Amino acid sequence: MSDLKNTNSDLIFELEDKPPFHHAIVAAITHLLAIFVPMITPALIVGASLQLSTETITYLVSMVMIASGIGTWLQVNRYGCVGSGLLSIQSVNFSFVTVMIAIGSSMRQDGIDEDLILSSLLGVSFVGAFLVVGSSFILPYLRRIVTPTVTGVVVLMIGLSLIKVGIIDFGGGMAAKSSGTFGNYENIGLGLLVLIVVIGFNCCRNPLLRMGGIAIGLMVGYITALFLGMVDFSKLQNVPLVTIPAPFKYGFSFSFHNFLVVGTIYLLSVLESVGNITATAMVSNRPIEGEEYQSRLKGGVLADGIVSVIASALGSLPLTNFAQNNGVIQMTGVASRHVGRVIAVILVILGLFPAIGRFFTTIPSPVLGGAMTLMFSMIAIAGIRIIISNGFRRRETLIVATSLGLGLGVSYSPEIFQVLPPSLYVLVENPICAGGLTAIIMSILLPQDYRQEELLRASFNDTEQVDAPMIQPHHE
Repeated sequence: MSDLKNTNSDLIFELEDKPPFHHAIVAAITHLLAIFVPMITPALIVGASLQLSTETITYLVSMVMIASGIGTWLQVNRYGCVGSGLLSIQSVNFSFVTVMIAIGSSMRQDGIDEDLILSSLLGVSFVGAFLVVGSSFILPYLRRIVTPTVTGVVVLMIGLSLIKVGIIDFGGGMAAKSSGTFGNYENIGLGLLVLIVVIGFNCCRNPLLRMGGIAIGLMVGYITALFLGMVDFSKLQNVPLVTIPAPFKYGFSFSFHNFLVVGTIYLLSVLESVGNITATAMVSNRPIEGEEYQSRLKGGVLADGIVSVIASALGSLPLTNFAQNNGVIQMTGVASRHVGRVIAVILVILGLFPAIGRFFTTIPSPVLGGAMTLMFSMIAIAGIRIIISNGFRRRETLIVATSLGLGLGVSYSPEIFQVLPPSLYVLVENPICAGGLTAIIMSILLPQDYRQEELLRASFNDTEQVDAPMIQPHHE
C-alpha cells in the first residue's frame, strides 16, 4: 500500500512543531476543558453505582488523572516502540464502566466489602491489560483485516456514539432529565451560546484566537452560567489537599470468570484504539497507511496496554486513547505532540491536588454540550474521510452500510441481542463494538476481487483509447 497523507492545510502547528509556551498552554487547557469531565466521570459513575465511600471515590478520580498524565507522556514522547508519537491523550475507557458495575454489584449483593470488590476489579484489569500489550505485536499481521474501511467505520461509530453524549449535555445532562428541566430555555440557550462562540472564534484568522476558541467558548458559557445561578460549588467541599498514589492500595485478587469478561472488553478496546490512532494520524496530517502508520499503530496500542497495567496498579480504571482530542485538534489546528507534554504534566498535578481538578466538575452540562456536540461531529467526519481515502466501491459500500446499520441500530435498541449468552451480549451491546466487529467480519467474508478490478480497469483504458481521437481538436 502507498502512504496516504491527509493534505489538510488548516493546521497551525504540525506534529513536530514546537509552539511558543503561551500557545502551548492555551492549546493544553483547551484539551483539558474538553476532556476533563468525561475523563473523571467513569470513576464517579462506578463509585456511585457500587456505593463506595467518598474517600475512595476521590482517590479513584485522582488516580485516573495521574495515570492519564503518565499515559499521555508515554504516547507523545514515543520511547522506542512504545507510544504513537502523536498528540494522543489517554483517558478512561467507557467500555469498562458497565462491566465494572455489573461485576461489582454482584459482589456487593453477596455481602463482599468495598476493599475486596476493588481488589478484584483492579486485579482482573491489571492482568487483562497484558492482552492489549500482546495484541500490539500481531497488529502488523492483520493489515488485510484492519483496513482503512474498517478503522474508518470504527472512528465514524465513535463519533456518532459520542454525539449522543454531547447532545444530552447540551440539553442539561442526565441530572436535568431527572429533575424535568432537560431542554428548557436556560439549558438550550447556554448550549447555543457556547456553540456560536466556538464557531465564531474558529473562523478567525488569528492563530491564537482560533486555538483558544473552545476554551473561550467554555469560559463565556461558564461566566454566563454563574450569573444565571447554574454553577454548583458544593462539589468542592471536603476534598483532600493532596493525594499520594499507593500501588495496590486495596490489595490484589483474581477471578478467572471475571477475567473472561474483562479480557474480552480489553481485546475489543484494541479495535477502538486503532480507530482513534488512525483518526489522530489523519487530523495531524500524517499517513494512514504504510510503515510509519503501522509503527505508530503498534506503539500506540502497546502504550495503551502498558498504561492500563500502571493505571490498574495505582487504582484507576483501564485507559485507552481518547477520541475527544481528535475533535480538538481539528477545531484548534494544533497537532503538535509537544503540547501533549504540557497536558501530561498538568494532569499529574491535578491528580496530586484533587481540589484543582474538582473545580472542572463545576462546569454546567450545557456549557460542555455546546462545545462537545461540534467536536464529536468532527470525529465522525474524520471517520468518513478515512473510509473515502480507501475508495468507495460496491464492496466498501456494503461493509460501511451494514456496519453502520447494525452499529446505530444497537445504539437505538441495545436490548435487541439480549437473547444471546451474556458473554456474547457484552460484545454487541456497544455500538462501537457492534459496528467494528461487523466491519471486520464482512472484510473477511467479502474479499477483494482483484481480477474484476483489473477487467474494469482494462475496460476503462480501452474506452479511453477508443474515445480519445473523438475529443482531439481538429487542425487543418
